[in-house]
Amino acid sequence: MSLGPIMIDVSGLELTDDDRKRLLHPLTGGVILFARNYRSSQQLSALTAEIRALRSPHLLIAVDHEGGRVQRFREGFTVLPPMRVLGEIWERNSSQALHLAQDCGYVLAAELRAHGVDLSFTPVLDLDYGASSVIGDRAFHAQAHVVADLAHALMLGMRAAGMGSVGKHFPGHGFVRADSHLAVPVDTRSMSEIEADDLVPFARLVDAGMPGMMPAHVIYSAVDSLPAGFSEFWLQEVLRRRLGFEGVIFSDDLSMEGAGVAGDMTDRAHAALKAGCDMVLICNNPLAADEVLNRLQWPKPALSIVRIARLHGQPHPLDMTALHEFPRYAEAVHRVAGLGHDSGDLWAQDVNNTCGKSGMN
Repeated sequence: MSLGPIMIDVSGLELTDDDRKRLLHPLTGGVILFARNYRSSQQLSALTAEIRALRSPHLLIAVDHEGGRVQRFREGFTVLPPMRVLGEIWERNSSQALHLAQDCGYVLAAELRAHGVDLSFTPVLDLDYGASSVIGDRAFHAQAHVVADLAHALMLGMRAAGMGSVGKHFPGHGFVRADSHLAVPVDTRSMSEIEADDLVPFARLVDAGMPGMMPAHVIYSAVDSLPAGFSEFWLQEVLRRRLGFEGVIFSDDLSMEGAGVAGDMTDRAHAALKAGCDMVLICNNPLAADEVLNRLQWPKPALSIVRIARLHGQPHPLDMTALHEFPRYAEAVHRVAGLGHDSGDLWAQDVNNTCGKSGMN
């Protein structure tokens, strides 16, 4: 059974009968996990194994695991810093910041892969204009070239651990104050202004081979009347044609208020897929997920099926016990574990003496 275009969540620490029914639906192609789905390392591994066993090819298993305040699994995982910390280190030592970004990506992905997770929706490619509370310290920096360089390093670290990455929120969420979880943000800037700054990290990461992108639920009113995630102009003309992106386009969560302009949940899913998304997310709303699975009429485009299948994580031979004994992982954890904590400055001095051991791939 090929993977469908809908990614949904599950209710708790193990699958219920209702979860299994939804996951076996032919329109389902993936699962996104949340903090409520995690109690322990052993439990998470059992949950992902159960999800994988349901289908062949197995459902894509994803999570929002960026570091800082957006890290779903904590106990038993390395607590990663908000990405702004890496941008602050860049101001003092750009080479050190790049090494640390790659280390963060490697640790993030290696730990998730050891638990059977295929994909994390990271990195954030938005610029930090100091305006958006929902982006805030999730952004690396205010300058586009710094965001691009640090995100590329993070992507390389994730890739080395066998995991793809998803850049968000195309074409840039950092300029608007409104939170698209709660409102429909409107960015009034011109296309030329957006191209000059916000689009730069996305273009750079497309060129570097980033396999996934997620558009923003933001209306760029001088360019199109629709939010980017429902806009054929943004997804097909700009992202696909102008930037040459060939990977998977994921919608942001269709349950967010910013998606409400497209109608009910089935209308939202259809509009996002028609605009150019390969997979749409429906989170924290099982009744809406049922509605879409029962009502949506959407063929499975062959190209989307191929794109989605490529995002399955590469085989990772190490469980967490073995991972702790793996030199590259142990060294990377040593370097990133104190970032963003009160002792971070003292820790960073130690990094100056050790960051060259693992190098850049």
